This record gives sequence, structure tokens and C-alpha cells, in this order.
Amino acid sequence: MLGQWPRTVGTAGKAHVNRQADVAQVSLDYDSRLLAGLHVNWLSPVKIRHMVIGGSRKSLLYNDLEPTEKVRVYDRGVQLTSDPNDKRCVMIDYRSGDMWCPHVGTEEPLQGMVRHFAECILKGQTPLSDGASGLRILHLLEAADRSLALGGVPVAPADLPVAAEIEASVRCAA
Repeated sequence: MLGQWPRTVGTAGKAHVNRQADVAQVSLDYDSRLLAGLHVNWLSPVKIRHMVIGGSRKSLLYNDLEPTEKVRVYDRGVQLTSDPNDKRCVMIDYRSGDMWCPHVGTEEPLQGMVRHFAECILKGQTPLSDGASGLRILHLLEAADRSLALGGVPVAPADLPVAAEIEASVRCAA
């Protein structure tokens, strides 16, 4: 989604029921001014599936459980301005604007992915979630596990194999 690979992955978590963490915070740190955070809690009595993308001019909230307004775009942001009379002074200007909800279809996401995958098989095309995508996810999960085992110390995800290596491993598995 971001078109970037995280520089480090840090995980803090606790196991309450079994030996494997059932509550965890995962932090993905990128080279740019980008930080992504994930919170998972298998013990929660309520299901929460939110994604918040915050920017300097707008922010987006995606709520997978919302039946009609899954996406909300907030025209709110922050702007830094310098006082021309004092070079050491930086002022923060908070701007609050409108919120709007673009139309998003009500199709179940998994159903859409299965249909897309079936169409790719029939047409001989590469699906959006191909083997390379799955391998990238596995590398991130492995980095999160390593960080958790190290007590939350951020670790660098493994370098991605080149496309030829991925194709060779897929051929060997078949």
C-alpha cells in the first residue's frame, strides 16, 4: 500500500492465555517521515477494524465494520509557520474543516479478493496479492516475531529475495 519497505519493525506484546502473545503493538518505521502502528488483541470482547492515515492536510479513517460509511475523509491538518520577527519561534496552526464520506461498495472484501483471484487464473494475469506479496508479509511477520523475542528491540526485516528466487522457489514447491 505504501510502496516502501520498513527500515525496522518493533513489537511489544504479552501472552495471557497461552505462551504466544495475544495482545501486541507493532511499530513499522520507514526511512521517510512515516511511521505505521498496528494493535492486535485476540482477547478483546469487541471487534475493531480501524485504519487511520494521518497527513498534514487531510486524514482518512477506514472502519471495516461500518456498514454504510466505511471511509471518512477529514479535511483537518496542521501547518507550521515561522514568526518573521523571531527566527527561533515556530507557530503551529491547527485547521479543522469538513468531513466527507466517499461511496465505497458494500461487497465483502474477501469475496472481492476471491473473485479477483479467480479472474486472474482464467485470464492468466498476476493477482494483486501474488506470491511475492505473500512473501513480503511473511518477512514482516518474522521481523515482528524476532522483535517480540528480543523484548521489543526493533529489527530490520530480511532483505526480499529477487523475483527470480521467488519464481524458483514456487516452481520447486509445485
